Amino acid sequence: MKDEAGAPGSFAGLSLSRPRVMGIVNVTPDSFSDGGETLAYDDAIRRGRRMLADGADILDVGGESTRPGAKPVDAATEIARVVPVIQVLAKDGALVSIDTRHAPVMAAAIAAGARIVNDVTALTDDSDSLKLVAAGDVSVVLMHMLGEPGTMQDDPRYDDAARDVFHYLKGRVAACEKAGIARHRIAVDPGIGFGKTVDHNLRILNRLDLYRGLGCPLLIGLSRKSFIARLSRGEPPKERLAGSIAAALAALQHGVRLLFRVHDVAETVQAFKVWQAVEAGRTPPAEKI
Repeated sequence: MKDEAGAPGSFAGLSLSRPRVMGIVNVTPDSFSDGGETLAYDDAIRRGRRMLADGADILDVGGESTRPGAKPVDAATEIARVVPVIQVLAKDGALVSIDTRHAPVMAAAIAAGARIVNDVTALTDDSDSLKLVAAGDVSVVLMHMLGEPGTMQDDPRYDDAARDVFHYLKGRVAACEKAGIARHRIAVDPGIGFGKTVDHNLRILNRLDLYRGLGCPLLIGLSRKSFIARLSRGEPPKERLAGSIAAALAALQHGVRLLFRVHDVAETVQAFKVWQAVEAGRTPPAEKI
């Protein structure tokens, strides 16, 4: 195993010697890209199993939309949506992540078999979250979000987007370690599209190397985000695959220990395999005599 700052390492039992793919299973009626498609239990199970067959390393199950303008969901509703799905997928052998900001949902999901907590508020929304994750044998993803989902896109501002997000995540990693969550259990996510303009997103993506200094794996969520359409021709979410993959490949140029949260697993896995093969085939230029 290599050192934390520059090395492949691992996360939640997965070696990060190659990029890992987290498939999105939204058990919601209102997610920005696929709202309602897998709200039904059978549809969610079918989606998760297909993603596993397509090469997903992790399945991220969520029962509350955090799209811009989304309204909050009570914990009981969220639990009822996600727990039956997690139970089946975990029993299938999947490495399951619970996408939630609520401690009661985290607890129910962990009991159902989830081994990763993916929190868009970096364990700040619920006062019980830190101690719950610290006490559990689970890993955690800490994401940066400016404000709440309902208001996060209302004129977001930063002095320096990449550095401001870095310092926020550095503080959250320190808070987690103080609470008893070892750094090897932590990944960080700069929160592309969560309280950020197109320019903010691009500045962060251009400085992903900065986040190596946190000593944690980096999760990137680019899939079908609105900034892709704004840089292109205003395409709806399901027509943003090419842009999603282009952004992911650009992120790969910045280095190591990366995970990608995506809707389109098969296409992303294919792109990554080709990219890796090309990179592996690189040879240094012949020395001049």
